[in-house]
Amino acid sequence: MITVRYATLEDIDRLLEIYAYYVEKTAISFEYDVPSKEEFTRRFERITAKYPFIVAEKDGKTVGYTYAGDFVGRSAYAWSAELTVYIDKDYLKCGVGKALYTKLEEDLKAMGITNLYACIGVPSEDDRYLTRNSIDFHEHFGFVQIGQFHNCGYKFGNWYDMVWAEKIVGKHTGDMKNIIPFPQLKR
Repeated sequence: MITVRYATLEDIDRLLEIYAYYVEKTAISFEYDVPSKEEFTRRFERITAKYPFIVAEKDGKTVGYTYAGDFVGRSAYAWSAELTVYIDKDYLKCGVGKALYTKLEEDLKAMGITNLYACIGVPSEDDRYLTRNSIDFHEHFGFVQIGQFHNCGYKFGNWYDMVWAEKIVGKHTGDMKNIIPFPQLKR
């Protein structure tokens, strides 16, 4: 059984362990170097100041995480968020991503977010570092591809495309209410 909960600082080591695999062994992350624990902690604190950061557990082990962040970072984009998800390589395709994204979407809607975006690396054809699994997962979860940048990421001697995908989860009106930062919702 998969359970989800909000991440804490005590999770940092395990979250960084999950992420390190994607930096070192795949082109899913376009980072070349695994961030230090201090840098990863700074990222975590910046994210959780406004957005939820959620972990999934299976049999008591943390097996994945997801979070949202600012989309572009300008005021007019306040109702949009960029999503990120990483799953322990040994727990892919067993419902972890769905459990995480379902909870994240629920929380973002409660905040007043209307548009969800995902930035996804894709290969021109599957290779040992990158497959279409991420884009397929997002499409299955209701995201629609809205743009593609060609040969914009270079890693492991290969050029990769980057796709933007979108999912609309709220109504767009002329009198949008202010976004409620997630820490205020948790109170």
